[in-house]
Amino acid sequence: MVFSSITFLFAFLPATLLGYYVLPRRWRLAFLLLVSLVFYAWGEPVYVLLMMGAILANWAIGLLMARFPRRKKLLLVLAVALDLSMLGVFKYASFVLDTAAALVPALAGAAGTDIRLPIGISFFTFQILSYVVDVYRGDACTQRNLVRFGAYVTMFPQLIAGPIVRYVDIEAQLDEQRLSVDRFARGIRQFLVGLSKKLLLANAVGTLWATLSAAPEQNGILGSWVGLIAYAFQIYFDFSGYSDMACGLGEMLGFTFVQNFRYPYLAASITDFWRRWHISLSTWFREYVYIPLGGNRKGLPRQIRNIFLVWLLTGLWHGASWNFVLWGLYFGVLLMAEKLFLLRALDRVPRAVRRLYALFCIVLGWGIFYFTDFAQMGAFLRSLFVPGAVGLVSEEALAWTVGFAPWLCVCALAATPLGARVAARLEGRRWFGVLSVAVPAALFVLCAAALASQSYNPFIYFRF
Repeated sequence: MVFSSITFLFAFLPATLLGYYVLPRRWRLAFLLLVSLVFYAWGEPVYVLLMMGAILANWAIGLLMARFPRRKKLLLVLAVALDLSMLGVFKYASFVLDTAAALVPALAGAAGTDIRLPIGISFFTFQILSYVVDVYRGDACTQRNLVRFGAYVTMFPQLIAGPIVRYVDIEAQLDEQRLSVDRFARGIRQFLVGLSKKLLLANAVGTLWATLSAAPEQNGILGSWVGLIAYAFQIYFDFSGYSDMACGLGEMLGFTFVQNFRYPYLAASITDFWRRWHISLSTWFREYVYIPLGGNRKGLPRQIRNIFLVWLLTGLWHGASWNFVLWGLYFGVLLMAEKLFLLRALDRVPRAVRRLYALFCIVLGWGIFYFTDFAQMGAFLRSLFVPGAVGLVSEEALAWTVGFAPWLCVCALAATPLGARVAARLEGRRWFGVLSVAVPAALFVLCAAALASQSYNPFIYFRF
């Protein structure tokens, strides 16, 4: 595993920030590359060599594109083949072999092959691919400095679980990192908000979900829905918390990363949801898959095909399991329906109804996302609609719901821009400066207490 949270927060991060600010400017990126490799090697001592090999190969291909412009397409194909082969072997080989063995009994000996997944491979592979594609298109200049390219790929704040940083969005920042006290303070605040989302909200409601998902037939309909809503909050605050931490650390180091979430549970449609959830992934697939396939420019049949392919790939990106394929196709069907007729129908109803429709579809989708075992998935989804022996809600599920009701209410409020709006209204008051220090300090104390009392609980997206 990567650094424990306590080691990272109280040892690695302070040492890294101290070294980064003390060193002369010309050495900062080299130092950042070094500490990022140490950060990754701590949990992946062998696979750090794989990542370094990918960095060297794609950096060299970028140089060759500049040296031999007439061979750019061939070099692009080579780079894409290398990168996707690496991703395919480590992430999907076991899945393909197990599926083949299930379909062809003669291949049964291939089943059960276990290839350990390198942490964050989906994220850093997509970042590398964005570089070679941008250089091929002429949207970015070839990066001739290996240290700068290596720092871009390995940057530890977002290396493990994003956001996916496209090369064109950070190219200029690699040349110069603008540091300031205000920016550092802003980064600390965003980092602490993200840490609080994970430790104080996601982990708390995750306990409720773990309890109610274990035996869905004993929940009743309402109990299972409460459990699934708890998981919806858990995955949102877990993933958006990591993204906030990454963006906050980036600000401390002089980099601005794309914001990965924009209050997704306030979406008024599934189309709107995917403009708010995991924005960097949606942007990546739009720029490097959907638009190159033709987007919506070549007629409705081609557009439907493109949407289908993008969401098949989106599902597979999240994991080598059929439930992720089903989850991706589920959203692909909803998006196609909205594109064809549903959005026009939704425009005629009140916004509150549109939000309820979107929330229902989103939360139901998390039930598909979570269960890799289809029998367990079927049992849980059935418990959402079929009363069973316990009726609407069991006494045990009701007791758990009542006990976690305050956390669910806090999560519901924290998933809205209410806090940001209150802060914006208070800004400018004479005592706002004190509040802007006191609130992050209180969050830090609460997070430290949570770290001391909780066992190791990695971010959900570490496994993708």
